[in-house]
Amino acid sequence: MKARNMGTVVWLTGLSGAGKSTVAASLERYLTGLGLRAYVLDGDKLRAGLCSDLGFSDSDRQENIRRAGEAARMLVDAGVIVIAALISPFSSDRAGVRQRFGAGEFHEVYCACPLAVCERRDVKGLYRAARAGRIPLFTGITSPYEAPTDADLVLHTAVETAEESTARLIAFLRARGALPMAIDAAALAG
Repeated sequence: MKARNMGTVVWLTGLSGAGKSTVAASLERYLTGLGLRAYVLDGDKLRAGLCSDLGFSDSDRQENIRRAGEAARMLVDAGVIVIAALISPFSSDRAGVRQRFGAGEFHEVYCACPLAVCERRDVKGLYRAARAGRIPLFTGITSPYEAPTDADLVLHTAVETAEESTARLIAFLRARGALPMAIDAAALAG
């Protein structure tokens, strides 16, 4: 028998290169290793499929986050721990998604990382292309990012390792009651 868990969403927000996808993958590995049902909603994957018809105007970004929020809502209803890793640049959009969830179901986690560090981590060359004018409306360069002022948790991904950030996130989720305090070993063995 698999361990049972209630659905919840961990919404990772931050600039491109801030470590959202890395922390999301690490958290997912940990949760599935415990036998919990977890799924990463990754911004890049959503843009390649469900949101492939959207560009990067403010209204398209808002619709992208709305769709991601709806997908997260359905997965949470199915008892999945959803780890959303999306830039989600506008505070009003993040607040709108939060409103779709009940108490204790939504946890906004800000992957705080200075722009200069994100640019150094830029393996895809996106910041270079944006600074050269080849990518219009790039978040943090030519399009705004509204950093959360009231995130449930702030991970300082420029100074913490991915393992440290993940450990702090797990401790936070346990303290919030979003993860079981202990997993029954017999349930995992079945």
